[in-house]
Amino acid sequence: MERSDMLRAAAMVILLAVFMATLSFIHRRPASQPISETPAVSAPDDFSAELRRCRALGPEDAEDPHCRAVWEENRARFFGRPARPLLPQAAPAPSSTTNAAEGGR
Repeated sequence: MERSDMLRAAAMVILLAVFMATLSFIHRRPASQPISETPAVSAPDDFSAELRRCRALGPEDAEDPHCRAVWEENRARFFGRPARPLLPQAAPAPSSTTNAAEGGR
């Protein structure tokens, strides 16, 4: 055997030893349980009900301020920001049927 072949074989043995040591370390380490830091939500059913209600609204009610707050809170929860209490629901906005009743002036 030539010297370069001996060095190549030694490098492969060292690489194999490092690989085996890495595998044994990975399997020996206990699996850690991730600690959830999500805040406790007082009433998730109320929030889900509000999301369903806002989803059921038509395009004419898309500008409802309470629904905008609910959707913003849902986005905040999705991206991991802390939950905030929802604003109390405001009265629905008056519809635009008054213009139609006046004859479309």
